[in-house]
Amino acid sequence: MASPFLPAGATTGDSGGELSSGDDSGDVESLQSPETEASGSLTELFEKAAAHLQGLVQVASREQLLYLYARYKQVKVGNCNTPKPSFFDFEGKQKWEAWKALGDSSPSQAMQEYIAVVKKLDPGWNPQLPEKKGKEANTGFGGPVVSSLYHEEIIREEDKNIFDYCRENNIDHITKVIKSKNMDVNMKDEEGRTLLHWACDRGHKELVTVLLQYRADINCQDNEGQTALHYAAACEFLDIVELLLQSGADPALPDQDGCLPEEVTGCKAISLVLQQHTTGKLWPPPTSPRQRTPKQAPSPNSMAHHPLHSGQRTV
Repeated sequence: MASPFLPAGATTGDSGGELSSGDDSGDVESLQSPETEASGSLTELFEKAAAHLQGLVQVASREQLLYLYARYKQVKVGNCNTPKPSFFDFEGKQKWEAWKALGDSSPSQAMQEYIAVVKKLDPGWNPQLPEKKGKEANTGFGGPVVSSLYHEEIIREEDKNIFDYCRENNIDHITKVIKSKNMDVNMKDEEGRTLLHWACDRGHKELVTVLLQYRADINCQDNEGQTALHYAAACEFLDIVELLLQSGADPALPDQDGCLPEEVTGCKAISLVLQQHTTGKLWPPPTSPRQRTPKQAPSPNSMAHHPLHSGQRTV
């Protein structure tokens, strides 16, 4: 059954904990009713709710959509089993955190909570009636039924550029291209990011090692002055931070806002490691440490013009 909530690899949620749907226990209890039996099973009712939701995305709040997404993943996949998306994948992190917050919640409980919210969005929904299709499926609020929150970019193989392969951690392809000498290992995308930036952003440690072996510029800065070390620190990949430092990354190199790598991370362990290395780089050492507040992640629209997110090809 086609649904905008089918698992596609990226995930989300609110890091403060499980999102609230606005439903109450009475809604969940009401599912144990003749209506559930008439639908054949809880699973069947859940599938009907998922199909019906496609016509409600324009009236659902973002919080409700995230709540529903997490429960759909819990039913279809089980407990969250994927790595946390990168620092710059704002929506991906939201979805991952919402799913992760469910912990060991059972599929049955997730289905009941999912159905309860769909019923709250459309109190008059009758699961016994077939879903409208085509133009009839519009909600009446204007425009087609589209949920940009769950749009997952699909890039055809022939349309991929080297940064797409880096995002996928396709080490074999990247190594082959570098060896062919048809590409500079330090080439940049339109935001000034190199392959090393992307590999650190995605947490691909083995790829980072390979790029360094091929003499990637470890201190290369993007358009905002951030190095690969900034990226690894912001994304909280301690092992990559340590690898970069061991390979000669400069922890005292600030970005355009004057922020050092240690100031863009929320991980205490990474901050401590970077502070120790930075102290060795700076002399005399600062009399008092600067307040270290992780830089705010860009809004979802701030990455909209990036070639990897907009479909534009740069290579």
